[in-house]
Amino acid sequence: MTEQKALCFANMYGVLGALVKLCETDNTAKEILSTIKNPVSLCFDVKGGPCRTFHFTKEGCKITEGAKGCNCKMNFASPEKFNLLINESKPGIPVKGTVKLLSFLLGTFSKLTDRLTELLRPDEKALENEDFFEQSTILTMYTIAGAVAGLANSDSIAKISAGNTVDGDILLGIKDKAYATLTVKDHHFSVLYEKTQKPRAIMEFSDVKLANGLFGGQVSTINEMCKGNIALSGMISMLDNVNRILDRVSLYLA
Repeated sequence: MTEQKALCFANMYGVLGALVKLCETDNTAKEILSTIKNPVSLCFDVKGGPCRTFHFTKEGCKITEGAKGCNCKMNFASPEKFNLLINESKPGIPVKGTVKLLSFLLGTFSKLTDRLTELLRPDEKALENEDFFEQSTILTMYTIAGAVAGLANSDSIAKISAGNTVDGDILLGIKDKAYATLTVKDHHFSVLYEKTQKPRAIMEFSDVKLANGLFGGQVSTINEMCKGNIALSGMISMLDNVNRILDRVSLYLA
């Protein structure tokens, strides 16, 4: 069973959270951003759910919690309404910077999310290109990391695992390619798309191909752990809890 509020957090922190790395690493996204004349800080405020502001400039995208600093804002009456934005492109209610907001949503933002979808839900033929395959896999890892944090704080089942997780940094990564850090403080999860220098626990995949197989469910996690292709170290109880939350992520982002 999935919960609409938890799906809202998975979408906000997982799917849209990946815009940060998309804008940082993808040439197509960089071309789209190059058309921005003035910075746009777009806030999505969900009643009974998250409130985050996405700051877009020619240089990239950054995200802050809350509505502070936004020059465009869209309210959603419920998590269900926000999920319709992600799944069916149905907007919420513009409450600030309406003209700029609608222009940005229909133009730059729409193009960026289309590119995001292209990479996160790739065509099989596109995956034959080695560079695209790697980029898609790495972006998927960042999406999953964000969704773990979102669900750990909102999904009724994932919150049980979060409640059993001690404080500290958990490093998730694809060896020598990409890393994300889950920080746990008082059972609350947050995510950074970078490598922590002092992880309390580490889960590292040996290469991009393995990570892609794991994310897509084509290979066995237990098998690869036995082969040493998934390196686990540090506070193993933290990784056990993250694995349980990952099961929830696969359900929500299927």
